[in-house]
Amino acid sequence: MLKVGLTGGLATGKSFVGRALAERGCHLIQADEIGRRLMQPGGAAYDAVVKEFGREILASDGTIDRKRLASVVFRERSSLAVLNRLVHPPVIEEQDRLMAEIAARDPGAIVVVEAAVMIEAGTYKRMDRLIVVVCPLEKQLERAAARGLSREEALARIRLQMPLEEKRKYADYVIDTSGDEADTLHQVDEIYNRLRSQQ
Repeated sequence: MLKVGLTGGLATGKSFVGRALAERGCHLIQADEIGRRLMQPGGAAYDAVVKEFGREILASDGTIDRKRLASVVFRERSSLAVLNRLVHPPVIEEQDRLMAEIAARDPGAIVVVEAAVMIEAGTYKRMDRLIVVVCPLEKQLERAAARGLSREEALARIRLQMPLEEKRKYADYVIDTSGDEADTLHQVDEIYNRLRSQQ
């Protein structure tokens, strides 16, 4: 089994690339999706996150309001580090469980693990290859705005992440999504073919 990390900055197109790789036959594990699940009531990280950040992050139904949580953790680096420390261990545990399941079913699989802070957390070291998705800052801000983030909110989040130029240094492959979808998919095809040749 070939384990491929997929990371990048806010709104660089990680999920688009992840879905494209899945369409080509890779198994996709989305760390952010696992994190969301684990922060649901009854999830492995729920109690610890509520205890750390207080009940003001909760919606009226008792679920964690992700917008409220984001407004707290993206204000300062230390809060984000605390959240990551609480959520990462159970996310890694679930990733390992899913990868073991995939390996048992399909030993020759290419498993793509998509995670926003893979390099910052050091979990890229668990991967055989690393893809970093990049695009210019203005493109990131434009895409973030389409998701409902203000320019200020987006910039605050980007500032807390490792700069894309720094992330590039860790990459085995870089996908630049500043062009159109066809251009991005062409890059995905090239990388997918190279990954297949390494199975």
